[in-house]
Amino acid sequence: MQNIKIRKIQNTDKKYFAKWWRDKDLARLTSGVLKTINDKELETYFLNILESKKDYHFIITLNNRAIGHISLSKKRIWYETQIIIGDKKYWGKGYGPKAIKLLINYTHKLKISKIFLEVRPDNTRAIRSYKKCGFKRKRIIKYPKNKHLSETLRMEL
Repeated sequence: MQNIKIRKIQNTDKKYFAKWWRDKDLARLTSGVLKTINDKELETYFLNILESKKDYHFIITLNNRAIGHISLSKKRIWYETQIIIGDKKYWGKGYGPKAIKLLINYTHKLKISKIFLEVRPDNTRAIRSYKKCGFKRKRIIKYPKNKHLSETLRMEL
């Protein structure tokens, strides 16, 4: 049986982030920045995740094996969620929507109801997953100064 769970990030999870953040396919689908992150940048970014007091970061596990990362970050009155299935052999198998639903259940306990995300408009697989979880298309957001990600689709729960 396939057992998907989310658990709080731990210091020992840095090895997964090192692999996922250096993967060009993942970078193309997310930020679009293809420059490889160095060890110092990785350490700083990962420490910020561990020490954050207002954000929630989780590792997605399948039968206790780390396959991805999902987060919830406070943005004024809204919370933004982001998800990455970092282990590509688990892409397209429905684990992303299951992890998002676990996160949504967690937000109910915290009384968080305003959740949004931004996704590349051409990332149809992700958009389909978000729709399965109840997210609705709201608008295109332009980032004219961002050469790697000039626009995103905002979706809200």
